[in-house]
Amino acid sequence: MDLNNMNALTLIFVSMLIFAIAYRLYGIFMAKKVLRLNNAIKTPAVEFADGHDYVKTDRKVLFGHHFAAIAAAGPLVGPVLAAQFGYLPGALWILIGCVLGGGVHDMVVLFASVRHKGQSLATIAAKEIGPAVGGIAGVAVLFILILTLAGLSLACISAMHEAPWSLFTIILTMPIAIFMGLLMRYREGSVTLASILGGVLLIVGIVAGQHLMNIPIIHNLFDWDVKSISVAIAVYGFFASVLPVWLLLVPRDYLSTYLKIGTILMLAVGIVFVHPGIQMPALTNFIHGGGPVIGGPVLPFIFIVIACGAISGFHAIIATGTTPKMLGTEQEILFVGYGAMLVEGFVALMALIAACTLMPGDYFAINTPAKDYAQFLAQHPQWHAVDLQHFIDRIGVDLHGRTGGAVSLAVGMAHIFDKVPFMDDVMAYWYNFAIMFEAVFILTAIDAGTRVGRFFLQEMLGHIMPSFKDKDWKPGVWLCSALFTFSWGYLVFTGNVSSIWPLFGISNQLLAACGLIVCTTMLIRMDRGRYALCTAIPGVFMAGITFWAGYLQVMDIYLPNGQVLLAVLAVLAMFLMLLVFVGTFKKWYQLFKTKTESVDENGESVKVLVDR
Repeated sequence: MDLNNMNALTLIFVSMLIFAIAYRLYGIFMAKKVLRLNNAIKTPAVEFADGHDYVKTDRKVLFGHHFAAIAAAGPLVGPVLAAQFGYLPGALWILIGCVLGGGVHDMVVLFASVRHKGQSLATIAAKEIGPAVGGIAGVAVLFILILTLAGLSLACISAMHEAPWSLFTIILTMPIAIFMGLLMRYREGSVTLASILGGVLLIVGIVAGQHLMNIPIIHNLFDWDVKSISVAIAVYGFFASVLPVWLLLVPRDYLSTYLKIGTILMLAVGIVFVHPGIQMPALTNFIHGGGPVIGGPVLPFIFIVIACGAISGFHAIIATGTTPKMLGTEQEILFVGYGAMLVEGFVALMALIAACTLMPGDYFAINTPAKDYAQFLAQHPQWHAVDLQHFIDRIGVDLHGRTGGAVSLAVGMAHIFDKVPFMDDVMAYWYNFAIMFEAVFILTAIDAGTRVGRFFLQEMLGHIMPSFKDKDWKPGVWLCSALFTFSWGYLVFTGNVSSIWPLFGISNQLLAACGLIVCTTMLIRMDRGRYALCTAIPGVFMAGITFWAGYLQVMDIYLPNGQVLLAVLAVLAMFLMLLVFVGTFKKWYQLFKTKTESVDENGESVKVLVDR
């Protein structure tokens, strides 16, 4: 097979086959042998049902919420940026990382939280390893979560700014979601009916929105500036955090999943019709570093640039936040945890394909900063723009120097859709639709992340004032929601977080390693023997590869460019996680030396008993 003449359809077929086999074999192996999921054990949603946070939820609806919450900008933007190295490194990392890393990470972290009353990763670390490690992990996770939500919000603002049609549709999903939530809550067995009605209303809203924006007064009504959108996103995040989970957050995420998965399936169908070739070579000369999009070499940076879609620490925040409080049975961990991760891996691969169907010269013209493009073209004249002016004329937007990955993805998707039969002359429509699609992806992670941040803050303040640990104490719920929302909302409003966006990749993957390594401790304690290697190996690998990337980022990029603040923050994030890892490895050594066995409250043989 000539890797430099790869067909997009072949790549899709191979990935779907790998993901299907992985779910059937490795996913079930993890469920039965490693985690030993047991439906006889009550989940937190059943044991602590309160109708607000702990709510047993239909597994299809919960899958929609979980997928929507974990699939933010990462599986869309990361693979597009990694296309600089060629399509092959990104494709291999998505397929291997998702099956052996990301899916395993999401399952084991979700399992650990279910067995620990739906509590956070920091609390799990405190109980399984020790209070000191748990405290450090809590600070590190909260730090990373604030930066992540601020960065995601800025990406969402970038997508919705000067896009009134997209903004209209996104706002419309909120009343539709509340309607669906009320219907599913108070009409038994109405999930299918709510799904159909919600889907129909969403389609009507999308189509109507395009025509309504042709009316000047309505167009102006939804043509918000950056500051207005910044405030609106923070307000939405606050209410999604304090309202009952069944009323807004879950049904909106479930509804958004229709748009997300539907668009990806449409893209796959478009590829079947168009049968495009992969224009980007398998490998470019930027694998050694010095690229215009990513400055470092393919190793280790491919593992950092592509996070969501392969493995992501942000998933641990969701898997120990909202999702474990809504699982009806332990067996659903396979479908919700591993299944949603595989779907996200497919989304990431589709994003990579969409970008790589563009001519390399067009890709680099879009993703290279305008001030550096002349120099880039002088050094690489073979990668001059080919079809870019045609895209600019058809879409009506200047595409030069639109860095960040979102625009090149939208252009790639519009390019494919535009070639589908009967879809001529609608490239501008598809471009705007793709921008809206990306904004919806991001916003559903912001709402769930804000709610989880509120949980984190309540747990931490609860050590000082026990009332905050009471999930029914409304002042604590509202105060923690307000404090956490303000912490990332202020950064978004001032725009200061834009200077630390490069830290997200490193921080996110350190958190993924933390999730795997902490939960490996739990498996060792539960006397799972050699099965604990399934989480220990990817955990240690991600820790080592991320420290390597962090060192190169600080020494070769930040410090030479005088970016001292970025260097300090990167070192701080790595230092905090290093303390967690050292404490965890010491605990492993102690557990391996422990020969005594006890029986826990679930009737399982364990090395050491711990408080749930």
